[in-house]
Amino acid sequence: MNAITRIAAVADLADYRDPVFIHPEREGERRRYRTIWVSDVHLGTRGCNADMLIDFLDHTDSETMYLVGDIIDGWRLRRKWYWPAKHNDIVWRVMKRAKRGTRVVYIPGNHDEMFRQFTGMTFGDIEIRRKAIHETADGRKLLVLHGDEFDTIMLAHRWLAFLGDAAYELLMRLNVLVNVVRRRFGLPYWSLSKHAKHKVKNAVEFISRFEEVVAHEAAVRHVDGVVCGHIHNAEMREIAGVAYYNDGDWVEGCTALVEHFDGRMEVLHWADEIAARTAVRAAAQRIAA
Repeated sequence: MNAITRIAAVADLADYRDPVFIHPEREGERRRYRTIWVSDVHLGTRGCNADMLIDFLDHTDSETMYLVGDIIDGWRLRRKWYWPAKHNDIVWRVMKRAKRGTRVVYIPGNHDEMFRQFTGMTFGDIEIRRKAIHETADGRKLLVLHGDEFDTIMLAHRWLAFLGDAAYELLMRLNVLVNVVRRRFGLPYWSLSKHAKHKVKNAVEFISRFEEVVAHEAAVRHVDGVVCGHIHNAEMREIAGVAYYNDGDWVEGCTALVEHFDGRMEVLHWADEIAARTAVRAAAQRIAA
Protein backbone atom coordinates (compact mmCIF):
# COMPACT_ATOMS: atom_id res chain seq x y z
CA MET A 1 0.00 0.00 0.00
CA ASN A 2 1.56 3.34 -1.04
CA ALA A 3 1.63 6.49 1.09
CA ILE A 4 -1.33 8.29 -0.50
CA THR A 5 -3.51 5.16 -0.24
CA ARG A 6 -2.70 4.81 3.45
CA ILE A 7 -3.40 8.51 4.04
CA ALA A 8 -6.73 8.16 2.23
CA ALA A 9 -7.55 5.27 4.55
CA VAL A 10 -6.90 7.56 7.54
CA ALA A 11 -9.19 10.21 6.02
CA ASP A 12 -11.96 7.64 5.55
CA LEU A 13 -12.17 7.35 9.33
CA ALA A 14 -14.14 10.60 9.24
CA ASP A 15 -17.22 8.52 8.45
CA TYR A 16 -17.36 7.36 12.07
CA ARG A 17 -19.33 9.66 14.35
CA ASP A 18 -17.56 9.01 17.66
CA PRO A 19 -13.79 8.60 17.27
CA VAL A 20 -11.74 7.15 20.10
CA PHE A 21 -8.81 9.47 20.76
CA ILE A 22 -5.50 8.26 22.15
CA HIS A 23 -5.30 11.82 23.49
CA PRO A 24 -8.94 12.73 24.38
CA GLU A 25 -10.02 16.25 23.51
CA ARG A 26 -9.75 18.70 26.37
CA GLU A 27 -13.07 19.91 27.70
CA GLY A 28 -13.53 23.53 28.65
CA GLU A 29 -13.47 27.05 27.27
CA ARG A 30 -11.30 27.81 24.26
CA ARG A 31 -9.75 31.02 23.00
CA ARG A 32 -11.72 32.09 19.94
CA TYR A 33 -10.30 33.79 16.86
CA ARG A 34 -11.82 34.86 13.59
CA THR A 35 -9.16 32.98 11.60
CA ILE A 36 -6.30 30.58 12.29
CA TRP A 37 -3.47 29.69 9.89
CA VAL A 38 -1.17 26.71 10.48
CA SER A 39 1.33 25.07 8.15
CA ASP A 40 4.35 22.79 7.99
CA VAL A 41 3.08 20.26 10.51
CA HIS A 42 4.85 17.39 8.72
CA LEU A 43 2.62 14.60 9.97
CA GLY A 44 4.32 11.30 9.23
CA THR A 45 7.69 12.40 10.61
CA ARG A 46 9.31 12.08 14.01
CA GLY A 47 10.08 15.79 13.98
CA CYS A 48 6.39 16.76 14.14
CA ASN A 49 5.57 18.26 17.54
CA ALA A 50 2.21 16.47 17.69
CA ASP A 51 1.69 16.87 21.45
CA MET A 52 2.14 20.63 21.20
CA LEU A 53 -0.19 20.92 18.20
CA ILE A 54 -2.85 18.83 19.98
CA ASP A 55 -2.57 21.19 22.93
CA PHE A 56 -2.99 24.17 20.57
CA LEU A 57 -6.06 22.66 18.89
CA ASP A 58 -7.62 21.88 22.28
CA HIS A 59 -7.19 25.46 23.53
CA THR A 60 -8.27 27.46 20.45
CA ASP A 61 -11.14 27.72 17.98
CA SER A 62 -12.01 29.88 14.98
CA GLU A 63 -14.60 30.62 12.32
CA THR A 64 -12.11 29.80 9.56
CA MET A 65 -8.96 27.68 9.55
CA TYR A 66 -6.36 27.58 6.79
CA LEU A 67 -3.99 24.61 6.51
CA VAL A 68 -1.20 26.29 4.54
CA GLY A 69 0.69 23.28 3.21
CA ASP A 70 3.09 20.53 4.29
CA ILE A 71 0.50 19.26 6.75
CA ILE A 72 1.39 15.68 5.79
CA ASP A 73 4.94 14.81 4.73
CA GLY A 74 4.45 12.65 1.65
CA TRP A 75 8.17 12.76 0.81
CA ARG A 76 9.07 11.01 4.05
CA LEU A 77 6.12 8.60 4.00
CA ARG A 78 7.10 7.37 0.54
CA ARG A 79 10.49 6.34 1.93
CA LYS A 80 9.28 4.90 5.23
CA TRP A 81 5.82 4.67 6.79
CA TYR A 82 5.59 6.39 10.18
CA TRP A 83 2.17 7.31 11.53
CA PRO A 84 1.71 7.14 15.32
CA ALA A 85 -1.74 7.33 16.94
CA LYS A 86 -1.28 10.98 17.94
CA HIS A 87 -1.04 11.93 14.25
CA ASN A 88 -4.47 10.36 13.77
CA ASP A 89 -5.68 12.47 16.70
CA ILE A 90 -4.60 15.64 14.89
CA VAL A 91 -6.42 14.61 11.70
CA TRP A 92 -9.54 13.83 13.75
CA ARG A 93 -9.45 17.18 15.51
CA VAL A 94 -9.27 19.11 12.23
CA MET A 95 -12.07 17.05 10.68
CA LYS A 96 -14.22 17.50 13.77
CA ARG A 97 -13.79 21.28 13.50
CA ALA A 98 -14.99 21.17 9.92
CA LYS A 99 -18.03 19.11 10.90
CA ARG A 100 -18.82 21.58 13.72
CA GLY A 101 -19.06 24.38 11.16
CA THR A 102 -15.55 25.82 10.98
CA ARG A 103 -14.61 26.58 7.39
CA VAL A 104 -11.39 24.58 6.81
CA VAL A 105 -9.33 25.33 3.69
CA TYR A 106 -6.40 23.04 2.85
CA ILE A 107 -3.72 24.45 0.53
CA PRO A 108 -1.21 21.62 -0.14
CA GLY A 109 2.51 22.41 -0.18
CA ASN A 110 5.46 20.66 -1.78
CA HIS A 111 5.69 17.86 0.82
CA ASP A 112 1.98 17.05 0.42
CA GLU A 113 1.80 17.93 -3.27
CA MET A 114 0.01 14.60 -3.99
CA PHE A 115 -3.18 16.34 -2.79
CA ARG A 116 -2.88 19.13 -5.36
CA GLN A 117 -4.56 16.86 -7.92
CA PHE A 118 -7.76 17.28 -5.86
CA THR A 119 -7.74 21.10 -6.07
CA GLY A 120 -11.30 22.44 -6.19
CA MET A 121 -12.78 19.44 -4.43
CA THR A 122 -14.08 19.02 -0.88
CA PHE A 123 -13.34 16.01 1.34
CA GLY A 124 -14.85 15.57 4.80
CA ASP A 125 -16.04 19.21 4.71
CA ILE A 126 -12.45 20.35 4.03
CA GLU A 127 -11.94 22.49 0.90
CA ILE A 128 -8.77 21.82 -1.12
CA ARG A 129 -7.42 24.86 -2.94
CA ARG A 130 -4.18 25.78 -4.71
CA LYS A 131 -4.32 29.26 -3.18
CA ALA A 132 -6.97 31.50 -1.65
CA ILE A 133 -7.90 35.13 -1.03
CA HIS A 134 -8.87 35.89 2.55
CA GLU A 135 -10.66 39.09 3.53
CA THR A 136 -9.93 40.29 7.06
CA ALA A 137 -12.47 41.83 9.41
CA ASP A 138 -11.05 45.29 8.63
CA GLY A 139 -11.46 44.79 4.88
CA ARG A 140 -7.93 43.85 3.77
CA LYS A 141 -7.40 41.17 1.11
CA LEU A 142 -4.68 38.61 1.81
CA LEU A 143 -3.26 36.10 -0.67
CA VAL A 144 -2.86 32.71 1.05
CA LEU A 145 -0.44 30.16 -0.42
CA HIS A 146 2.21 27.72 0.77
CA GLY A 147 5.17 29.48 -0.87
CA ASP A 148 7.20 26.66 -2.42
CA GLU A 149 6.51 28.12 -5.87
CA PHE A 150 8.95 30.91 -4.95
CA ASP A 151 11.70 28.62 -3.71
CA THR A 152 14.32 28.67 -6.50
CA ILE A 153 16.08 25.57 -5.14
CA MET A 154 12.80 23.67 -5.20
CA LEU A 155 11.98 24.77 -8.74
CA ALA A 156 15.38 24.52 -10.43
CA HIS A 157 17.09 21.70 -8.55
CA ARG A 158 14.54 19.25 -7.19
CA TRP A 159 17.25 16.67 -6.40
CA LEU A 160 19.01 19.23 -4.20
CA ALA A 161 15.76 19.88 -2.34
CA PHE A 162 15.49 16.16 -1.55
CA LEU A 163 19.13 16.09 -0.39
CA GLY A 164 18.48 19.08 1.85
CA ASP A 165 15.38 17.35 3.19
CA ALA A 166 17.49 14.35 4.25
CA ALA A 167 19.92 16.61 6.12
CA TYR A 168 16.99 18.42 7.71
CA GLU A 169 15.55 15.10 8.89
CA LEU A 170 18.82 14.37 10.71
CA LEU A 171 18.68 17.78 12.40
CA MET A 172 15.07 17.08 13.44
CA ARG A 173 16.12 13.81 15.08
CA LEU A 174 18.77 15.70 17.06
CA ASN A 175 16.13 18.29 17.95
CA VAL A 176 13.90 15.56 19.45
CA LEU A 177 16.82 14.11 21.45
CA VAL A 178 17.84 17.52 22.80
CA ASN A 179 14.31 18.22 24.01
CA VAL A 180 13.95 14.81 25.67
CA VAL A 181 17.01 15.70 27.76
CA ARG A 182 15.68 19.20 28.45
CA ARG A 183 12.35 17.82 29.68
CA ARG A 184 14.16 15.53 32.12
CA PHE A 185 15.84 18.58 33.61
CA GLY A 186 12.54 20.49 33.75
CA LEU A 187 13.52 22.87 30.95
CA PRO A 188 11.03 24.21 28.35
CA TYR A 189 11.00 23.34 24.65
CA TRP A 190 13.86 24.81 22.59
CA SER A 191 14.46 24.43 18.86
CA LEU A 192 18.01 23.40 17.95
CA SER A 193 17.24 23.58 14.24
CA LYS A 194 15.75 27.06 14.46
CA HIS A 195 18.79 28.26 16.41
CA ALA A 196 21.14 26.74 13.82
CA LYS A 197 19.19 28.29 10.93
CA HIS A 198 19.49 31.80 12.35
CA LYS A 199 23.22 31.33 12.90
CA VAL A 200 23.90 30.46 9.26
CA LYS A 201 24.33 33.58 7.12
CA ASN A 202 23.13 31.96 3.88
CA ALA A 203 19.94 30.73 5.53
CA VAL A 204 19.19 34.22 6.85
CA GLU A 205 19.78 35.72 3.40
CA PHE A 206 17.53 33.08 1.79
CA ILE A 207 14.70 33.82 4.23
CA SER A 208 14.95 37.56 3.58
CA ARG A 209 14.97 37.08 -0.19
CA PHE A 210 12.05 34.63 -0.03
CA GLU A 211 9.96 37.12 1.97
CA GLU A 212 10.66 39.90 -0.55
CA VAL A 213 9.73 37.72 -3.54
CA VAL A 214 6.47 36.56 -1.94
CA ALA A 215 5.54 40.12 -0.99
CA HIS A 216 6.24 41.25 -4.58
CA GLU A 217 3.86 38.57 -5.88
CA ALA A 218 1.15 39.90 -3.58
CA ALA A 219 1.73 43.42 -4.89
CA VAL A 220 1.44 42.18 -8.50
CA ARG A 221 -1.91 40.60 -7.63
CA HIS A 222 -3.08 43.92 -6.11
CA VAL A 223 -3.86 42.53 -2.67
CA ASP A 224 -2.97 44.08 0.67
CA GLY A 225 -0.88 41.23 2.03
CA VAL A 226 0.17 37.60 1.85
CA VAL A 227 0.12 34.64 4.24
CA CYS A 228 2.45 31.72 3.59
CA GLY A 229 4.51 28.98 5.24
CA HIS A 230 7.22 26.78 3.72
CA ILE A 231 10.38 28.27 5.27
CA HIS A 232 9.55 27.45 8.93
CA ASN A 233 10.08 31.05 10.02
CA ALA A 234 7.14 32.85 11.65
CA GLU A 235 7.12 36.53 10.76
CA MET A 236 4.94 39.63 10.54
CA ARG A 237 6.32 42.67 8.73
CA GLU A 238 5.63 45.18 6.01
CA ILE A 239 7.61 44.91 2.78
CA ALA A 240 7.25 47.74 0.24
CA GLY A 241 3.72 48.50 1.43
CA VAL A 242 2.63 44.84 1.49
CA ALA A 243 1.80 43.04 4.74
CA TYR A 244 3.87 39.83 4.88
CA TYR A 245 2.77 37.08 7.27
CA ASN A 246 4.35 33.66 7.74
CA ASP A 247 2.60 31.30 10.15
CA GLY A 248 5.78 29.30 10.89
CA ASP A 249 5.65 25.57 11.57
CA TRP A 250 5.03 22.76 14.06
CA VAL A 251 8.46 21.16 13.79
CA GLU A 252 10.82 23.89 14.93
CA GLY A 253 9.03 27.00 16.17
CA CYS A 254 5.54 25.61 16.95
CA THR A 255 3.69 28.75 15.90
CA ALA A 256 0.37 29.76 14.36
CA LEU A 257 -0.93 32.97 12.83
CA VAL A 258 -4.30 34.20 14.07
CA GLU A 259 -6.71 36.98 13.17
CA HIS A 260 -8.67 38.60 15.97
CA PHE A 261 -12.27 39.67 15.41
CA ASP A 262 -11.20 43.27 14.76
CA GLY A 263 -8.78 42.19 12.00
CA ARG A 264 -5.66 42.45 14.15
CA MET A 265 -3.07 39.78 13.32
CA GLU A 266 -0.83 37.96 15.80
CA VAL A 267 1.71 35.13 15.78
CA LEU A 268 1.21 32.71 18.67
CA HIS A 269 4.36 30.99 19.93
CA TRP A 270 2.80 27.94 21.53
CA ALA A 271 5.87 26.75 23.45
CA ASP A 272 5.81 30.12 25.26
CA GLU A 273 2.06 29.75 25.88
CA ILE A 274 2.57 26.33 27.48
CA ALA A 275 5.52 27.58 29.53
CA ALA A 276 3.47 30.52 30.85
CA ARG A 277 0.53 28.25 31.68
CA THR A 278 2.84 25.82 33.48
CA ALA A 279 4.40 28.67 35.49
CA VAL A 280 0.97 29.94 36.59
CA ARG A 281 -0.07 26.42 37.61
CA ALA A 282 3.16 25.90 39.57
CA ALA A 283 2.72 29.27 41.35
CA ALA A 284 -0.88 28.36 42.27
CA GLN A 285 0.29 25.04 43.69
CA ARG A 286 2.96 26.75 45.80
CA ILE A 287 0.37 29.17 47.20
CA ALA A 288 -2.05 26.32 47.94
CA ALA A 289 0.71 24.40 49.72
